[in-house]
Amino acid sequence: MTREEHMSWAKQRAPAYLPADPEGALDSITSDLTKHRETANHAGLMLTMMLRMSGHLSTASDVRKHIEGFN
Repeated sequence: MTREEHMSWAKQRAPAYLPADPEGALDSITSDLTKHRETANHAGLMLTMMLRMSGHLSTASDVRKHIEGFN
């Protein structure tokens, strides 16, 4: 699977948790991105952690926008 295919797959899976479980959606994208050698060190993983810890990804809408922004 190419990097692009893997990223697309991860971005399609994560929103399945929304709107009921925004934390689950973030856990999904984080876990999935670490499973491919070309996305395992994606800058978005660190950004996700920082935004979560600061409370900026608290709503389903915020989480959806964040996930859709991964590339």
